[in-house]
Amino acid sequence: QVQLVESGGGLVQPGGSLRLSCVASGRLFASNRMGWYRQAPGKQRDLVAHITPERITSIADSVKGRFTISRDNAKNTVYLQMNSLKPEDTAVYYCNYRTPTDMDYWGKGTLVTVSS
Repeated sequence: QVQLVESGGGLVQPGGSLRLSCVASGRLFASNRMGWYRQAPGKQRDLVAHITPERITSIADSVKGRFTISRDNAKNTVYLQMNSLKPEDTAVYYCNYRTPTDMDYWGKGTLVTVSS
């Protein structure tokens, strides 16, 4: 089992920034992929960004140029730096851990609200 604990969500004004963190623990694999998904009210859960241990990244077009994903392998932690936030970025953000056999683990989610 893999446990994921997210932190860093909250309320921010449009144009502001937030940094999300997610720490993984438990039965971890050297080869894995960590990332962030988000789900707005009434919508499906969508990929925001993911990153491999080699720091190969994939970022959704909707956040490209504004969001940056990074990781600290020694700390089993993935980060999502979110800049120039827009109201449409409002969602619950979920941390994801994918094992080498494509099993997914999820955090409980952290709410990001972008509003003036």
